[in-house]
Amino acid sequence: MKALLVLGLLLLSVTVQGKVFERCELAKTLQRLGLDGYKGVSLANWMCLAKWESSYNTQAINYNPGGQSADYGLFQINSRDWCDDGKTPRAVNACRVSCNALLQDDITQAVACAKRVVSDPEGIRAWVAWRNRCQNQDISLYIWGCGV
Repeated sequence: MKALLVLGLLLLSVTVQGKVFERCELAKTLQRLGLDGYKGVSLANWMCLAKWESSYNTQAINYNPGGQSADYGLFQINSRDWCDDGKTPRAVNACRVSCNALLQDDITQAVACAKRVVSDPEGIRAWVAWRNRCQNQDISLYIWGCGV
């Protein structure tokens, strides 16, 4: 009985932690989900973005200063414009998705929302981490050796 309780607690901690992708695993998943070249954005750019936004962690949440919004998931999608967290005042929810859906290990909805974000006129420049860490940098290392 005690062993079962310990196993249950261990499984619960894994569930709460979410999935942290390995670099090449994520590259292959993003390619399979159609991000490579989507709206002219290379897979290496998406990988660099995900590295610096969430460290490839599906459960990443960042509460922005002032408490007016938060960023969710692998791509750190903001609750003010893109998803509904039930807490952000005057949220737009342009992706028509719950922010919690962006925290799932299955990143299909997070990728669909990222495609929606990059389809806006600002494109990939909507992400501050991409502008600060990826733009005009050698980003080939993010997909190096992955066979993609």
